Amino acid sequence: MNTSFNDSKLRIWGPVGLFAFVALFFRLDWYLKLPIRTLLINDLIGLSIGLLWWQLARWVVLQLQAHYPGLHNSRKRLLWLLILLPVMANLAWFIRQTTRFVLDGNIWYFSKLIEYSRAVGMQFFYHCVYFVIYEGAYVLKEWRKAQVEKDELTKRNLQSQLVSLKNQVSPHFLFNSLNSISSLIAENPHQAEAFVDELASVYRYLLQAGERELTTLRNELTFIESYSYLLKMRYGAGLELTISVDPAYYQYLMPPLTLQLLLENALKHNAFLPDRPLQITIRTIQGNKLVVENTIQRKRVRVETAGAGLSNMATKYQVLDQPTPTIEELDDCFRVTLPLLVDHGSLVH
Repeated sequence: MNTSFNDSKLRIWGPVGLFAFVALFFRLDWYLKLPIRTLLINDLIGLSIGLLWWQLARWVVLQLQAHYPGLHNSRKRLLWLLILLPVMANLAWFIRQTTRFVLDGNIWYFSKLIEYSRAVGMQFFYHCVYFVIYEGAYVLKEWRKAQVEKDELTKRNLQSQLVSLKNQVSPHFLFNSLNSISSLIAENPHQAEAFVDELASVYRYLLQAGERELTTLRNELTFIESYSYLLKMRYGAGLELTISVDPAYYQYLMPPLTLQLLLENALKHNAFLPDRPLQITIRTIQGNKLVVENTIQRKRVRVETAGAGLSNMATKYQVLDQPTPTIEELDDCFRVTLPLLVDHGSLVH
């Protein structure tokens, strides 16, 4: 099992240095009173137990990190370390004292409470050092990883916002809309007036969308109805949009312009003719989810794409720390399932 840093030398010199530090600064007066043979036996046993327990403590910490990974599980790992600390400290003391008893046959090591308290206290200190080194290195690595991921998500979100902004003010869409108005003015002034009203609603929503992270499903559907009205004026019977949404979900939230992105994606990749219309359906399902699907009828000229639109949509949900939308290409339809979010009163303006 790998650690978050190269500890090959630390696994040997760490216990030696720690043992020497404690002996020099805390037990020097006691060591000076011991016979040479006892001192050598005591040091040999102490170093051996220290080396063994360093590996054991390292293994325990790494196992906890494997079972409870990430910064969000830090409390669980800390709780388990606090539980295991006295167990491992007492076990280390027992093995050390038993070894000394086997070597010199003196029961004194088990009979003195003050010696037990002092020895177990030292084992507590040793294990705290073990745990702090490996858990501290792991937390630092995870924190740096989280910062890198956060920065990357922020960068991708800014790129997504830039793409969305470009799409919002698409000269191509505006040019086609103005052409439609020009044709309608002479043929059907009342319809031209309605077209202008819907166009104004669309651009009003587009301008407001950049000011918020989330909007209600009701607002998105109102926008899509205006947007689809403009599209139907251009494509006529070649486009069919069906909305089947439970009103109970109207106040749920989603990133603005998500539905527009999915409609444009469907129009970009599929053919639509009056005798074979492109059918797009927007519906809600159980589990607070919105499904947007369209029939698959590929254009003869294949459209090259890097999938930036769908990727940007997924990034928005990641930045908001929400479940990622599910994207499926089935035999007869292309389906995107979006999670609808609960309004906590902090993200919607």
